[in-house]
Amino acid sequence: CARAPMYDFQEELVIRPLHSGDIYASFQFRTVWDADFMGDQKVSHYRLFPKSLGQVITKFSVRELHISFTQGYWRTMQWGQPYLPSPPGAELWVWFQDTVTDVDGTWKELTNVLSGIFCASLNFIDSTNTVQPSASFKPLGIGNVTDHSFLRYATLPREIVCTENLTPWKKLLPCGSKAGLSVLLKSEKLFHSTFHSQAVHVRPVCQDPQCRTTSMELRQTLNVVFDLHTSGQGKREWSLFKMFSRTLTEACPLASSSKVYVDVTDNPQVRPFELSPATPLLTQAVVLGDRRTYSVYDLTQQASFGSSRSLNMLLRWKAADGEMLRPLLHSERYVAGYGLQAGEIHTLIYNHHPYRAFPVLLLSAVPWYLRLYIHTLTVSSKGKDNRPSYIHYQPSKDRERPHLLEMLLQLPPNSVTEVTVEFERALLKWTEYTPDPNHGFYVGSSVISALVPSVVAMDTNSTLDRPLFSSFFPCKEEASYFMRVYTEPLLVNLPTPDFSMPYNVICLTCTVVAVGYGSLYNLLTRTFQVDEPSPGLAKRIANVIRRFRGVPLL
Repeated sequence: CARAPMYDFQEELVIRPLHSGDIYASFQFRTVWDADFMGDQKVSHYRLFPKSLGQVITKFSVRELHISFTQGYWRTMQWGQPYLPSPPGAELWVWFQDTVTDVDGTWKELTNVLSGIFCASLNFIDSTNTVQPSASFKPLGIGNVTDHSFLRYATLPREIVCTENLTPWKKLLPCGSKAGLSVLLKSEKLFHSTFHSQAVHVRPVCQDPQCRTTSMELRQTLNVVFDLHTSGQGKREWSLFKMFSRTLTEACPLASSSKVYVDVTDNPQVRPFELSPATPLLTQAVVLGDRRTYSVYDLTQQASFGSSRSLNMLLRWKAADGEMLRPLLHSERYVAGYGLQAGEIHTLIYNHHPYRAFPVLLLSAVPWYLRLYIHTLTVSSKGKDNRPSYIHYQPSKDRERPHLLEMLLQLPPNSVTEVTVEFERALLKWTEYTPDPNHGFYVGSSVISALVPSVVAMDTNSTLDRPLFSSFFPCKEEASYFMRVYTEPLLVNLPTPDFSMPYNVICLTCTVVAVGYGSLYNLLTRTFQVDEPSPGLAKRIANVIRRFRGVPLL
C-alpha cells in the first residue's frame, strides 16, 4: 500500500526589545507536508495543510507563492532589520511551473481567487501594476529556475489591512485561534500597534541534505511592533498580557514544537532589563549576520507554565539601553520638484560597513502615468558617478504596463549612493481618477536585494534543526547573508481637473431647459376661457328673492 504522507507543524514566537523602548514580536507557523504538488499525482487528502491553499496550488500549477499584507512602515534606523521584510500595503509574487502555457491568464485568475480567500483587493492587480523581474526575485525553495517568464510580481501600496484579512489568515492554522501561540492574535491589540504585517509563504523544500525527497512548506508569519507610548502607556515594562491581553496556557496539540524566544543578547553584560519568570534554557542563533542569545520557553513542557498553569512573561527595564548599532544596509526614497508637470525620484542607498563594499540589486516599478526620462538616470556615490554593472529597463505602455527598472550597483564602504531619474506626469481621463484624486496616487516601494557581509560565519546547511526565524532565506555562503530592503512608497499628485464643473454645468443646463421648455409647453397646451365678472351684492340678493318668488332671474 502507498505510504501515508507525513506532516509536521511548528510554531514560534520571538520577542525582541528595541532600543527605542518599543517591542517587536514575530510569530512563525510552519507546516510541512511531503505531498507532491508539482507531480502528476492528484492530492486529495489534507490534514494539517489547508485545503483551500492546496487546491489553489494544484489548479494553477504554482511552484512558489509569497503574499504579505502590511500596515505601517518599518523604521530601520530605529528598530534595526526585521526577520522577514515586507512593503506597506499588499505584495504578491508567484513562480509558476513550466507546464503553464498562458502565464498572464493564470496570474489573473490566481489573483481573483486569492482575493476571495484573504478578503483583500487583490482583484485590482492587472497588467498595469504587474511586472516580470529579470533578476530580483529568485526562488526561495529548491530548484534552479532561470526562465523568469514564469515569474510575476505586483504590489498594491494603498491596501488597508484590517480584521477581515486577519480572520482568514488565522483559519489556515491547524489549531486556528483556539490553542497554542495563535490565542495571542487578538485583532483589537494587533491593529492598535505601530507596525503590523502578516504573510503567507508556500515553497518546496528538501527533507534531507542530499535533497532526495521534497516537501511543500507553508510558512505563516506575523510581525507586530508595539509602541512605547500608545500601547505601553510610556512605561518600559512589557508582558504578554500587556501586549496581547492574553496569556499562554498550552501549546497547540498538533505542533511538534512550540517555543517562545526572548532576545537577551545584551542582557548578560549590561542587564538593562529583567526577565521573569526566568528560564534556564538558552540558545544561540545566527540571525542577520550576527550571533544572538535567546531565552527559550518550551510550551510542550508543563514546567514552563509553573503552578499557575499560565505563562505571562514580564520584561522590566532597570537601566537605559546603549546606542543601537546602525544597520549595514538601508534605503530612503522621495519625490522632488515643483508643479504638476515634471519631477524627480530620488533613491538613497546607505552602506554603513566601514571597509567592505558589496553589490545590491535595485528594482523599481513605476506606474505608466509617470513617464520616466530614462536618459536622465544618474547614479552617484561619494560625489562620483557609479556606473551600474547591469541594467534591465522595460518601458511602459499607456494603460497597459508599468515601467520596470533593475540595476546592479556596487556600494562603496561607508557611503550613500543616490539614484535619480526625472519623470513627467500624464493627464488621465476623467474616468480614470480615484474617488479622492486630490489625495494623490501611490507608487509602490522599490526593492533592494543584497548579499551583506556577515560578522560571524553563516550556516549553509538548511536541513539542520534551527529556529524558524533564522532559516527562511537560503544561505549559500558563510561570509554573507541575504537581505531584502523596501523603501517607502511614494505619494504623487497628478494634474486633477475641477470635478465640480460638470455639476455646475448640469445644474445650469437643467435650469435653462426647465425655464425655456416649460414656458413653451405651457403656451402650447393651455386652454383660454372668458370668465364673466361676478354680479354685485344687490344683484345677488335680488336673484335670491326672485328665486323664492319663482320668477326669472335678472
